[in-house]
Amino acid sequence: MTYKYIAEEWSKPEESFVEELMRQRLVQWRKQPSTLRIEHPTRLDRARKLGYKAKQGFVMARTKVRRGGLRKKRPRSGRRPKRMGVAKFKPAKSIRLIAEERTAKKFPNLEVLNSYWVGEDGKHKWFEIILLDPNSPVIKTDKDVSWITEKQHTSRVFRSLTSAGKNVRGLHHRGRGAEKVRPSHRRGARYKQKQRW
Repeated sequence: MTYKYIAEEWSKPEESFVEELMRQRLVQWRKQPSTLRIEHPTRLDRARKLGYKAKQGFVMARTKVRRGGLRKKRPRSGRRPKRMGVAKFKPAKSIRLIAEERTAKKFPNLEVLNSYWVGEDGKHKWFEIILLDPNSPVIKTDKDVSWITEKQHTSRVFRSLTSAGKNVRGLHHRGRGAEKVRPSHRRGARYKQKQRW
């Protein structure tokens, strides 16, 4: 029952006590390293929903990623302004997936289970990542997460097999209307371009 009330407060942070709480926390988080191991999840309801358990083998980390589009170096040779291509580049990955990958590099002996948003300001976004130790005997005997100890799930975040990775690849869309999404957004864009020709 407690999780229900926590989820309600986090669903609309601007209307609840969460906004003031996060404003205070962000002051501290900005001073901390980009990736930091934490003892307890900030959003207990969300962490539990995504598979977190307060037992050995489960590790929580908070990661900061900068927001906004990408920029390229301005070309020196002549171009039309239209073809300069400096600003407004969209990354192929979501910021959440980037956060998961950076966390996995920081903890190479752990596997990423899932992640969720915890805060943002004008410059950065913060995500909390749920990590599992595949060599832990507690994880090996837990029927809910023991699948992650199998060989085929090694480095799953770098192969976009987490929820954030599947979302980027369009694998959460099913049925009619999803034909152009898989196997990639780029292929779908190419298909639409051919249709125009």
